[in-house]
Order: sequence, then C-alpha cells, then structure tokens
Amino acid sequence: MKHYIALFCTVALCGLAAAQTHPTPPKATQSITQGSVTVEGQRIDYTATAGTIILTNRSEKPTGSIFYVAYTKDGVKDEGQRPVMFLYNGGPGSSTIWLHMGSFAPVRIVTADHTHTPPAPYKLVSNEYSLLDASDLVFVDAMSTGYSRIIRKDEGGAGTPEMFYGVNQDAGAFAQFIMKYLSKNNRWNSPKYLYGESYGTVRSEVLANMLEQQYDIDPNGVVLQSAYTGEGTFGSDIEYANDLPTEAAVAWYHHKLPNQPAQLPPFLKQVEQWTWTTYAQALVAGNSLSAAQCNTVAEQLHNYTGLSTDFIKKANLRISEGEFRHDLLGSEDQTVGDLDGRFAGPSMNPLSLNAQYDPQSAGISAAYVAGFTMYAHNTLHYGRGETYRPEAYNIITNWSHSAGGRGGRFQRRVDPGADLASAMKYNPLLRVEVDAGYFDLNLPYGGMVYSVRHLSLPKALESHIQFKYYYSGHMIYVNVPSLKELHDNTAAFIRSTSSQQ
Repeated sequence: MKHYIALFCTVALCGLAAAQTHPTPPKATQSITQGSVTVEGQRIDYTATAGTIILTNRSEKPTGSIFYVAYTKDGVKDEGQRPVMFLYNGGPGSSTIWLHMGSFAPVRIVTADHTHTPPAPYKLVSNEYSLLDASDLVFVDAMSTGYSRIIRKDEGGAGTPEMFYGVNQDAGAFAQFIMKYLSKNNRWNSPKYLYGESYGTVRSEVLANMLEQQYDIDPNGVVLQSAYTGEGTFGSDIEYANDLPTEAAVAWYHHKLPNQPAQLPPFLKQVEQWTWTTYAQALVAGNSLSAAQCNTVAEQLHNYTGLSTDFIKKANLRISEGEFRHDLLGSEDQTVGDLDGRFAGPSMNPLSLNAQYDPQSAGISAAYVAGFTMYAHNTLHYGRGETYRPEAYNIITNWSHSAGGRGGRFQRRVDPGADLASAMKYNPLLRVEVDAGYFDLNLPYGGMVYSVRHLSLPKALESHIQFKYYYSGHMIYVNVPSLKELHDNTAAFIRSTSSQQ
C-alpha cells in the first residue's frame, strides 16, 4: 500500500513539475460594445471591439499579444468590401493612445488648443470628426506598449524583445497582425489603408512594401502624418535649411518677427524660396563665406526668425531646433514646444543653451492617459486590473534601426523612403497622402518635403503623393479646426482610392 501511495505521489509531483515547466500561454481576449456617433449630420451606429490578437512564429508558438480597438459601422450591406484603416502612433515605444483619443475614433478627449490643459476632471465627447463615415478603423498598439505584451518562454510562449524591437521586426509584427485581423473578420476584399503618425510613418513605409512583396497584400493608400522618411539630412547643413520654414512659422505665430506678415502661407513661400537659394548656398559655402555675406544672411535670418543677429552669427548661421525653442521666448523665460511650437511653458533653466522639455507633451499627456483609461474601463469594458503603457521608454534604447539586427559596426540602416518608393513601384496604383503641421519643430515640414522629393520615383508616380498643410503641430488633431480639415482630406482620400476600378 505504501508502495502505491509513493508511486501516486511521484506521478503527481512529476505532473505538477511538467505543468510548471510548460505553462499555458495567454489566449486572445475580446470585449464587444455598441455605440453611435453623428458625423456630417448623419448618425452612424457602430460596433467597438477591444481585444488582442496572438502573434506566432513559424512553429505556430505564440510570441506576442497585440492589443487593438476596432470600430466597424453597423448595417453595412457588404462589410467585406468596406474600407478598413489601420492606425498607429510611433516612438518607437509609443502606444496609439494619441491618435485613438485625439483624431478619428467616435469619441475624443477635450484638451486646450495651445496651452496647458487644466487637471482632472477631463471630458470625453462624441467625435463629430470621426472617420467612420468613410472607413472602419482599427487602432493598434505596438508590442510592449498599451496592453500589447511579448509572450515569453516562462509564459508558455517563444517571444523575445529581439523579435519586435527593430524597424523590420516591428513592421513584420504589424504585417502578421493585419493578416490575422483580415482573416478573423473576413476583410480580405476590403480596401486597405495604413495611417501612421511620426515614427508610425516609418512603420507604414516599411509595412506597405512588406505587405506587397512578402504577403501579397496591396494597400489602397498610405497616410503619413508628421512623416519621417530618412536619416540622410540629420546633422547636415540640409537639416538647418529644412528647419527654417517651420522656425519662421513659429516666430510668426508668437509675433516675434520684425515685420509681421498678415498671412502665414505667402510668408512661408517667401522663406522657402530664400532658403533654397541664398541660405542653402551660404551654408554650403562654409568658411569661404565672406564677412559681408555672413552679415547679410544673418540679417535675413533675423527677419525670418526674430532671433538676434548676434545670436545667429555666434551659431555660425546654423540654429538648432533646441536652441531656437529656448531662445525665441527666452526674454520671457519661456520655452517653445517641440511637437507644437504654438505651445510655450516656463523655462526649466533660463541659463541652459537648449530647451529641456516639451510644453505640449507636458500640457496634454495627463488628459489623454486619464481619458483613455476611463474610456477603456467604463465604455469598452476592457483592461481593469491591467496596466496600460502609454509609452515604453525602454524600447528605444534596444531598438534596431538596421536591416540586419542589433550590433555590428557596418549595419545597413533601413531607409524608409526607399521602402516607400519600392512599394509605389511594385504597386503603381498606390496613393500616398502626406499631412504636415506648420508648427511641428520635431519633424519640420521642410524635411518632409525634401525627403519625398528625393525619392527614387519615375515622373509618372510623383503625382501619386499629395501634401496637405495645417495650422497645427506634430499632433495635427489637437487643433480642432485642423482636425476637421484632416478628417475631410482623409475621407476624400479614402473615397477617391477605394473605387479605382
């Protein structure tokens, strides 16, 4: 009898050890709710699905869980042919809380337009500028942000950070997510759109190319908001030239110009013309520029930026973004915003040579985080007891910007502009919309235009890229009139590209 008891205990303990060695990986989750929103005077009933999709490796072992919130219009006769748009922010390391709560979802958070939003309580409102009138919407959180998580070996998975923390790895995860979403929801025949903001535009450029050439999925359109298309100009004289029109726009907004123009666009055309003739030539001339020429250029830079000629000459005619943000309102001990130059806040250190924080991020982040959390818990019925990560700061330090993974002195760095050009050649019907805020000092519109104009594209495809400009910054939708324009432009873009046959 003792022998059988001992044998039973041994088997039980072995079974327990096996269970501990092979834990059960997390399953996909889902919460479905209904709502309605009025857009352009028309009521739209919709279904909101908050949940996760499990990513797998080639052996079908789970590697990660991607969180998303999808909004689909109810009562559609053939849902399988209705446009669907995938939206995401950037970072790397940012969740999609910003686009989700600020742009096209059926609800949005109310924040101050260009000043610090007062503390709680915050207000969520029905979003009359929701894009549900033109497309279904899927807001996706990148791995390790939001509620998205790597499923590691000790959780029954096979995921590692190296599988996701890189340009190509990240795009590959999104490609797999999109494929699984299309299959799960019978949307393979829907017109498909990618919408990225900031680093999300890099993801879109690489992802569009990857979807076409590796997964046989042709997107109908790509929308690049506050786009980044390559690193070729960073740290070069071209970067200073690209920054100047935005610096001029910010100086105009704060009334710091010696001769304040009445209208911004004509003034910027003038600045752009001078930038790519006189200023660019002066920068290229370097030390061969005469003292008289230097004085002339410095005086015109003063006229266009409001900065003193002495400061400009000390900077060797090259004003960094951080120096500009710190000095423009320095006499008032104010620092200008990075993401949106309309914002300004008290300087952390008036004696510093550079801005030390971003007044816009400081001014709106608390509202977005609180707004999404209460919305997810109370309306979407998702996430109670879990931690939502608006930002995952550790990701950027482990991010691979190369085509061959982390490490190595001679890595080939990914060129997202080349990916975009390749995607447009592979699918010559692909259309691209580039949206830029005049006051975005983080990714100035001049750099965006320069990069796109230097894509390796045949003339016939150049017209497939259209530019739109807004009286706002990096997060265009923070300014409500700009949000309306952004909605109207994006809706028109979808309608014009979802019926090309």
